[in-house]
Amino acid sequence: EDQFVYSGGGMVQPGGSLRLSCAASGFTFGGLDMIWVRQAPGKGPEWVASVDSSGGTTYYRGAVKDRFTISRDNVRNTLYLQMTNLEPEDTARYSCAKVTFSSYLGGRYSPTWDDNDHDQGTQVTVSS
Repeated sequence: EDQFVYSGGGMVQPGGSLRLSCAASGFTFGGLDMIWVRQAPGKGPEWVASVDSSGGTTYYRGAVKDRFTISRDNVRNTLYLQMTNLEPEDTARYSCAKVTFSSYLGGRYSPTWDDNDHDQGTQVTVSS
């Protein structure tokens, strides 16, 4: 069974920084592209950033580009999300997931991910 253990979430003021970690187990982490997904109250889930299995290729949604950095450690089976200059609009529950399919057409990256119903994620709240 896939399991994800999170750390690094919390509350921060606008302009602040947080680093999320997601320790994965139950599958071959180093062989899969991974993704951070977030869901704000009353909204559907949206992808935030993804990284290929080697860590060499990354994608970001426009709203977080140049503020967030995704990375991975395939020895520790851990996915990271460094978030800087946080905005109230970043408030959401963040989860990591396996990418199940992705395409890059016309400059647009479109991923799908494994929806793990048991995953609790980690809460990020940006508020003054």
